[in-house]
Amino acid sequence: MNKDFFSAVIVAAGVGKRVGTDIPKQYLQLLDRTMIEHSLHPFLEHPKIVEVIVSLAKNDQWFDNLIVSKHPKVRVVIGGKKRVDSVLAALNVIDKENYVLVHDAARPCICIGDIDKLLSQVTKNKACAILGTKVRDTMKRTFTKDQIKHTVERNDLWHALTPQLFPNQLLIDAINQNKTPDKITDEASAMEMAGFPVVIVEGQSNNIKVTQHEDISLAEFFLKLNTKAFI
Repeated sequence: MNKDFFSAVIVAAGVGKRVGTDIPKQYLQLLDRTMIEHSLHPFLEHPKIVEVIVSLAKNDQWFDNLIVSKHPKVRVVIGGKKRVDSVLAALNVIDKENYVLVHDAARPCICIGDIDKLLSQVTKNKACAILGTKVRDTMKRTFTKDQIKHTVERNDLWHALTPQLFPNQLLIDAINQNKTPDKITDEASAMEMAGFPVVIVEGQSNNIKVTQHEDISLAEFFLKLNTKAFI
């Protein structure tokens, strides 16, 4: 695998109905930019990332209107109905020898420092790696929607974040050979089911995923704190 060439995939084919807006959530304005522009920025600025593949919905009518769509590092592919299909569409246009970082367009607060942590992990240890944050709250498992079954031990529990970083060919094989694709919730889960070890690297907790409407204000707050954004 070539550790000198890193590609990035930005998954942006979703609709994000839970946010409750008329347009896909990745095109909502956060401060003076759209969400997807904030998500793309650290990858486009990073000197070790040679290309950024954006996986869009077939009927996307917004991305081409953004200035960032003309960036020389950016290429576009059409995604699929499921997240894993959108990821695979992007992986298939990337050199198989590259390492690839997969990131959600709905995570606009990712910082270059956390990307550096992942690249460093791979460079030193040739490992598959993802960003994560340790679980801090008491965790409960339920019988039904609202009845508690028991408390889950939170030691060694993590929230999985993106980006997630893998050798491209290994990730493609892990996805294509998986017999239960509905159980692939992120790229790490595909690698785990294929038997490959994945390292988790602690990242910043402000790397939130915008899922609910109230997450928009929180993302804007974190972006204001990130003094490196669009300087």
